[in-house]
Formats: sequence, C-alpha cells, structure tokens
Amino acid sequence: MTTLNAERAAATHKRERAAKSSVGLGLRIRRNWQLYAMLAVPLIWLAVFAYWPMYGVIIAFKEYNVVSGIWGSPWVGLKYFERFVESYQFWRLIRNTVFLHVYELVATFPLPIVLALCLNAVRRKWFSRAAQLITYAPHFISTVVVVGLLVVLTNPNTGVTNQLLGLFGFGPVDLMGDSGLFRHLYVWSGAWQTMGFSAIIYLAALTSVPPELHEAAIVDGASRLRRMWHIDLPAIVPVAVILLILDIGRILSVGFEKVLLMQNNLNLDVAEVIDTYVYKIGLASAVPQFSYATAIGLFRSVIGLVLLVLANTFARRFARSSLW
Repeated sequence: MTTLNAERAAATHKRERAAKSSVGLGLRIRRNWQLYAMLAVPLIWLAVFAYWPMYGVIIAFKEYNVVSGIWGSPWVGLKYFERFVESYQFWRLIRNTVFLHVYELVATFPLPIVLALCLNAVRRKWFSRAAQLITYAPHFISTVVVVGLLVVLTNPNTGVTNQLLGLFGFGPVDLMGDSGLFRHLYVWSGAWQTMGFSAIIYLAALTSVPPELHEAAIVDGASRLRRMWHIDLPAIVPVAVILLILDIGRILSVGFEKVLLMQNNLNLDVAEVIDTYVYKIGLASAVPQFSYATAIGLFRSVIGLVLLVLANTFARRFARSSLW
C-alpha cells in the first residue's frame, strides 16, 4: 500500500512539474516574443532551404522523369548507385576530389592559425590593422574575378608570369592548361583569398586568453615565441579541432564554382571532381540524368556524414574537443 501511494505521489508531482514547465515556457515566449520572432527567421530559412529540398532525394531511387513527377516515376532502388560505383569514372573522380581537398586542407589549414598568432602578437596597432585589412580584402573578391585574374596573369603570351619566366630564359608556359600545375594554382590562390578572413575566428578565440597569463609568463622571462606556443596556441586548439572536423566532413566537396571555371580540355584529367561531374550530367548535358546525378550527390553526402562522425569520435577521444 505504501509503495502504491508513493508511485501515485510521484506521478502527480511529475504532472504538476510538466504543467508548470509548459506555463513557464508560454510566459517566457509572451515576455520575450521579439527574441523568439528573430529566432524564427533563421529556423524558417533552414526548414525551407535545407530540410524541405531533402524531399527530392527520393529521385536517386527512381527512374525520374518530369512528366510523371517524383511519386509517379518508377522505383529502381540502388540502380544508379551501383552504376556510379561500377563506372570507369568512379575512382578517377574519388581520387581527384580527395587529393585536391586533402592538399588544400594540409596547405591552407595552418595558415590562418599562424596569421592570427602573428597579428595578435604585433605591438603596433596601426600595423596590425593595416595587415588585417590587406589580408581580409581578397575574401570579398568574387570567385569569377579571382579565376579571371589567374587567366590574365598566366596567359602564355601576355601574362606577367610568363614575362617573368622569359627574363630567366624559360619559354612561355600554359600554366592553366598544365594538369600538373592545376592543383597548385587552385590551392594557393584559394589560400591567398581565404587566409585572412579565416583568421578572424582564431583572433576572436585569442581574446578569451586572460592577460594575467602573459603577465606571469613575462615575469618568468618567457619570450614572445614561448608565450605564443604555451599560452595562445592552446587557447585556439579547441576551435581549430572543430574547424578541422568540419573540413574532414567536406572531404568529397570542393569549391565547385572555382574548379569548374578553371577547367579546360588540357587539365580535365585532374580537374574533374564529383561536384563538377554531377553538374555536367545533371544539368549541363543534352539529356539531363536527374536520378543519376542525385544518386551521386547522395553518395557523396553519406560518405561525408560518416567521415564527420568518425572525425568527431577521434577528436573527442584524443583531443578532448568535439562538435558533440
């Protein structure tokens, strides 16, 4: 009897807490409706442009045609996934995409960290602001303009690069058409364009470092380089780990617009990546293959999700920092 009464009392208490919680939430919404209205805007955008389009993923499992629509098209299962994996393009696309992204990650990931540490250590504020302005500015240049600059600068006949090479006795070189130089041009032009803006995140993390740590290190005789290594760098490691996890999750996704603009018939053997291939067969071909393109895009997204989860697991275990 005593146990039954205790269970009833616990259930009653639970219902009362739930009622108070719902009343409290409604009261908070009425009191702060402006904040919830502002929160609703990005949530609506996320639902409309990020989650609702996922409805179209069904196309990957159907023989889609525009007349029948998504639900009227016949179901084919994993036909297009098998077709992609068994195609002669599969390993070439995977190799080109992974190699380009890994090269970009290894080459450009440390640069914003180094830049942020250097800017944070500069004593003269006018120099720091000038350096920030110079390094931030390329981020706001359109990708089309950046590729246009590359084309002009590397032109075999009138480009500045080839004119400089001519001074040293080297003949004109078609840098944009050389498949061996494509990845270098893509990665290092991207580093120039994004390094300064990416450093903002690390500079923001450095503002959380207590000044007392630097003062104590100075009293102990630590040099500026030692303070950067033992105080500033550990402060931005958690942020760097999170950004690294996100980059690993995008390993099968590279800059679609820039790669497409830099492609030509001479460098296509290394410049064709998954994103550009999906665009060509899904939209740019004479007979668009919607189902096949959707299947390839879904395959890429699933692999990216798996890599993201694995990277997060390793980071949580070894670096003690993770997304979740």
